[in-house]
Amino acid sequence: MTEAFSIEAGRLSGLVARLFSAAGVPDTAARTVAEALVEADLEGQSSHGVMLVELYLDRIRKGSVSLRQAGEIVSDKGATVVLDAHHALGHLTGDQAIDIAVERARRYGVGLVAVRHGFHFGTARRFALKAADADCIGIVMCNTRPLMPAPGGAERVVGNNPIAIAVPSDGPAPVVLDMATSEAAMGKIRMAAKSGQQIPVTWASKADGSNTTDPIEAIAGMLLPAGGPKGFGLAFLIDLLCGVLSGGATGAAVQPLYGDAATPYDSSHLFIAIDITYFGDRARLRAAVSAAAERIRAGARAPGVARLFTPGEPEWARRQSAAGQVTLPRAVAETLLHLANELRVPADALLPSEKYERT
Repeated sequence: MTEAFSIEAGRLSGLVARLFSAAGVPDTAARTVAEALVEADLEGQSSHGVMLVELYLDRIRKGSVSLRQAGEIVSDKGATVVLDAHHALGHLTGDQAIDIAVERARRYGVGLVAVRHGFHFGTARRFALKAADADCIGIVMCNTRPLMPAPGGAERVVGNNPIAIAVPSDGPAPVVLDMATSEAAMGKIRMAAKSGQQIPVTWASKADGSNTTDPIEAIAGMLLPAGGPKGFGLAFLIDLLCGVLSGGATGAAVQPLYGDAATPYDSSHLFIAIDITYFGDRARLRAAVSAAAERIRAGARAPGVARLFTPGEPEWARRQSAAGQVTLPRAVAETLLHLANELRVPADALLPSEKYERT
């Protein structure tokens, strides 16, 4: 089994921020991106965590990711805004977009921000939850390069385009759906490949459409849509909504995230905020959501099932149980050490190795 190590989240975030700063990212922006990546690891979403640092830095170095801290508003028509991200780090333009959407929702009941020329923004739930914290329903989606076939097809025609929906609630755990439209995200398959692990047979196929549990074959093959035609249909519509409304890329015009690091990713994003106070009393609406979530948790359980979860609760529970400690595979830790050495950044968060707590 591949060794993994437990590292305090604040120290890891500090190291990652220093790496981005050394690459030319302004300090405040570097901290924002670092904290978002570490947050994904704390929630068990390692495919969207610090394993991406090497990729991000390589793209910054080769020019496909800009050092801008914000996108440019190119259309502003009240409740609707179009933002040109100019290939800035996606966590930064994502924060900007959801903040604009919430502000417009305050004024008009709903705010919609479509983003073109965007870069990878990590977990969609992060932005949807920002809206929920502001008493808005948050809906966030983006497109990716084609990764999945149409039902019965034998070629990649649509991305595994994710969507997140968060609803304000008074409960301890957030109520948020965050899902890729494939059975599994490509990042999870890449993490399995990096860790030398097999993948479930339902995650992907070989390039010829046949079954595989080998992540290397899956990366060269095709992801499989969740729910077959239903997952494919949802992915196709997300692609259209993001790209058409923003005037940005759709389908094969979105480039591979792990492709040529000098070529912009060019994803399209969509951020929607709906102010719940336009629909009734804030306290009543939040309490109703909390009560509905509690009914799910308190429902009858199948034999052998210890606990029922609402959407988003498993990630919340993992973060609670993590107690501020991030578990990193050795391969990811070694990559960070290599980057720190290359950029001449102190790596006290990861050195010496004797300080690691093996898991």
